[in-house]
Amino acid sequence: MTTSISGRTVDALLPPFLKHDAIAYIENDILYIRDRRRLPLESVYVECRSTEEAARAIKAMVTQGGGPLEVALLSFLLASKRGENLDRTVDVLSSARPTNSTMRRTLSFILEEVKEGKSAERAVQGAFDYYDALYDEISDIGERLIEDGDGILTRCFPEHTFMLSVRKAADNGKHIRVYVPETRPYMQGARLTEPSLRAMGIECFLITDAMPAHFMAEGRITKFMTASDLALSDRTIVNKTGTLSDAIAACRYGIPYYAFSLSIDKEARRESIVLEERDGWGEEGFGAKMLYPLFDVIPSELVTGIITKEGVI
Repeated sequence: MTTSISGRTVDALLPPFLKHDAIAYIENDILYIRDRRRLPLESVYVECRSTEEAARAIKAMVTQGGGPLEVALLSFLLASKRGENLDRTVDVLSSARPTNSTMRRTLSFILEEVKEGKSAERAVQGAFDYYDALYDEISDIGERLIEDGDGILTRCFPEHTFMLSVRKAADNGKHIRVYVPETRPYMQGARLTEPSLRAMGIECFLITDAMPAHFMAEGRITKFMTASDLALSDRTIVNKTGTLSDAIAACRYGIPYYAFSLSIDKEARRESIVLEERDGWGEEGFGAKMLYPLFDVIPSELVTGIITKEGVI
């Protein structure tokens, strides 16, 4: 039997990679996670038979951006059906991505709902519905910031809110172009963002990670918009490595930088941020040992605004 998430209102607007069942699904007590490291050339799913396997898949970047949240919700549902300790389930899944606190806070919330008597199925479905409505609401705000003729730089795979914002802008007759850095070493920009934009009919260009400042200097880029893995109440942003250099260049050329955030972490402080790193990864060959920090911290003075459900703050 396949467990699917139903009642969604935004799936029809999203590119194929972001439709819920294309991220992860449950079948015969196994969680299947689409391996984004293999896209767009191959469509392969990683099988997870335990919470620990799901957490390892998240940590190994099988899915990124909003994907870990959806995987974690489905893992929670499976653990509940198996009668497992849900406190431990939340701890194991949350530790897989310590930088992104949205997953931890969401899991903690639905755990309390289950403890208060709500079924896991209803709690998880409620979380999916909440975030779908949130994507829709926040992207309305994002769309209003996009002007006809904009050249928009993004970074990594900005996921639902950005994709919906540019889709709505195009549907409203705004002519835009999106510049997509490849985003090494896992190439999320090349593998996920550019194909997704192309699938939605948005004019886009794949560029190397070193090119954003060049196109800013030429006047082709007029806005910089990204997702955020973590947003603090002082407007500090944490996002994929490369975002800091882009933000510095944008500031130099007077280009506004907006980051989308599903929820501001009001408890986190700069000194408490856990910045994940991976082992040196030799994609390039050459036998070189590589350094692989996952995230940049972007100070508030480089951030024009954070796009939230409450508006731009």
